[in-house]
Amino acid sequence: MTGWIPSTGTQVKHRSVEVSKVPVAISADSLYNKHLDDLYLAANLGATGLSQLVFEKAVTGFYNLKNAGKLSAAKSIISIADMSQTSSTKRLWVIDLDKKQLLLNTWVAHGKNTGDDRATSFSNVNSSNQSSLGFYITGEVYYGKHGRSLRLDGMDNGYNDNARRRAIVVHGADYVGQGTINALGRLGRSLGCPAVAPELSDKLINTIEGKTVLFINGADQRYTSKYLDNHLAAAFASNSTDIPVKSENLLPAKSLQVGI
Repeated sequence: MTGWIPSTGTQVKHRSVEVSKVPVAISADSLYNKHLDDLYLAANLGATGLSQLVFEKAVTGFYNLKNAGKLSAAKSIISIADMSQTSSTKRLWVIDLDKKQLLLNTWVAHGKNTGDDRATSFSNVNSSNQSSLGFYITGEVYYGKHGRSLRLDGMDNGYNDNARRRAIVVHGADYVGQGTINALGRLGRSLGCPAVAPELSDKLINTIEGKTVLFINGADQRYTSKYLDNHLAAAFASNSTDIPVKSENLLPAKSLQVGI
């Protein structure tokens, strides 16, 4: 197609050039956001009460910790304890990212000085008996006063990096379950550990042991983490096999008008 346009008294001929066969790849950040949406929907996490924002934080931490070489190469498991929800709700999720599958959704207790049914105060201090926010990496299994337990290493300086010295671990506790909720209107509380029902503790520990991510979320707006860098996570995930670039991930090309 040809046409004429005025230009300061001089006529300039132009034509439309179709460039639909030249696709333009979308950005790594856009691909990553679509990847997060796909994971959340595929695992049907909204139906279980897990906030998409909290899920996205946890997955972003997973990729940044993976990029830092701190996670097992053999597992794609993340665990999320959303302490912004009440203890009487099932606020612990264990998800396999590779399989896009929810493995476990159950109760988890918070520290006795963190709050009653709702967690409101968090600490990284010895003997505070409070929960600590942030990203953890699961360590070794051991046997202690609560039986078979799983050590945790906090990754966020100032928020949970004192976890091992405080003996903040995953363990079973008989005050976690529907019976306690019926009696008290809430779960029982720990000394800061993310305690779970004793009948589920072995299954949970077996699933998440060996350098996987546990993210403890809370309503404290002061919490920050270097592992929440969305852009770095997107760059890493897009350069790995986690987000393959497919034809449907390309923007449609546009027609350009070129002067001649």
